[in-house]
Amino acid sequence: MVVILVFAGLIPSKAQVSPASKPASKPTAPESTPAKDSSTPPDYMGSEVCKTCHADIYSGWEKTPHWKTTLDTKGGPSHQGCESCHGPGSAHVAGGGDITKIFTFNNASTKEINDRCMVCHAGGTEHMNEINSVHTQNDVSCISCHSPHHSTTKDFLLVKAQPVLCYGCHLNKKAEFSMPFHHRVNEGLIQCSDCHNPHGTVGPKQVRTSSTQDAVCFKCHSDKQGPFVYEHPPMKVDGCESCHMVHGGPNPHLLKVSNVNLLCLQCHTTSSFSGAPGAPSFHNQASFFQSCVLCHSAIHGSNFSSTFFK
Repeated sequence: MVVILVFAGLIPSKAQVSPASKPASKPTAPESTPAKDSSTPPDYMGSEVCKTCHADIYSGWEKTPHWKTTLDTKGGPSHQGCESCHGPGSAHVAGGGDITKIFTFNNASTKEINDRCMVCHAGGTEHMNEINSVHTQNDVSCISCHSPHHSTTKDFLLVKAQPVLCYGCHLNKKAEFSMPFHHRVNEGLIQCSDCHNPHGTVGPKQVRTSSTQDAVCFKCHSDKQGPFVYEHPPMKVDGCESCHMVHGGPNPHLLKVSNVNLLCLQCHTTSSFSGAPGAPSFHNQASFFQSCVLCHSAIHGSNFSSTFFK
């Protein structure tokens, strides 16, 4: 009966079944997985692997604040331990310690070093003006002053303590701090970084400003800051440096000249170039009026007298 139906054309033969009428075949897994993309970052090894070959460096590094990065589980391996600064180390390990397979600071440019450090240290008030740093502009990198592995100071991982570190380049300032009258930097009372921000400021010479954005001198000499009803114009126009040496000098109070009257008469003259009032004619500079500040004692500013009497 089946044969008759086939020949009668009622049941299609196997050859007559179209491809579209075939049931969908079940997808099968590929024979092999695709190769790993070459752009995929290499694996991180962890600081313990680094310690195997670099035990002496590791022993110094684990005593520094950078060691705490090993506890940074949120940032992942790229923010932990040695590889947070040197990058992934699997290629370095596989290459038998090939230094071309990992970032090394000794062979990097100043920009590369600073950019690597700024990944973590870009925030905060100390580094926010790093782009204006005179040190950076003169090709001085972070590791010129800081040693992540073998620091000799407790704070800031400095290569040497201040002011010896700063004197390495600024030798002329060492002579100024050795003058008879000077800010007590060599004695350890203050440090260079108390007045200067080595990482950059918006002002000249990397000088810091006070909390009120005034001259940094007012951090210590707050009694000279004011505001005063009657202000001495040089204080606001030229600042403290108009009369005083900054680091040190041969004159008391760090004055630029030995004779106070000569300092005052640089501005208070009858010449036409100066807008300051000249000294009265009865002021005999050789006798009673040998020092202006004997009478004009509130020379930085006064709330009572326009001529700065007390």
